[in-house]
Amino acid sequence: MTNAGHRLLWTVVALLLVAASATALAAGAGTLPGVDPTTALLSPGLVARWRTSTPWGTLAVGVAGALVALAGQRLLARELRRPGGALRGTLSRPGRRPGRTRLAAEVLTDALVRDLTADPGVRRARVVLTGAPPHPGLWIRVDLTADAPPAGVRDHVRAAVRRFAATTECRPAHLDVTARIEPGHR
Repeated sequence: MTNAGHRLLWTVVALLLVAASATALAAGAGTLPGVDPTTALLSPGLVARWRTSTPWGTLAVGVAGALVALAGQRLLARELRRPGGALRGTLSRPGRRPGRTRLAAEVLTDALVRDLTADPGVRRARVVLTGAPPHPGLWIRVDLTADAPPAGVRDHVRAAVRRFAATTECRPAHLDVTARIEPGHR
């Protein structure tokens, strides 16, 4: 959900809670038209129906309350959880003209992986993009063959990161490269 969607959701939830509270306060203070503050909140007919529905009425209200509590807990847990380690969804940045450019972050990381593994000394690569544009963090792990020249691989990784930055117009705020040599692969 987008930030605007989250703001709208929580605004609607807050307005519903304020409306329910204001209605209850107005009814209790006697300012609500058609409600006498000295009368009981529940009518005698409603209380009689509640008593005749035992135990099913209590069970139905309990199940409904549990479902509402579960929905609220899931909504709150989703809002409070930490953002994932990787940038998910889209990488967007303002364009020169009105509007935004949106790219799938997975497409960018996959392209960088393909660029990194183009070197014969790089057996595998893993790329994680974190943070927000225009200065995301870039975490790279490359698995090298035993005969890969470290200086050549370093230059290849530098060039790939430069191409990535030029293509996305994002300069990594943090760049972490881990190289691991796989034993026995020649």
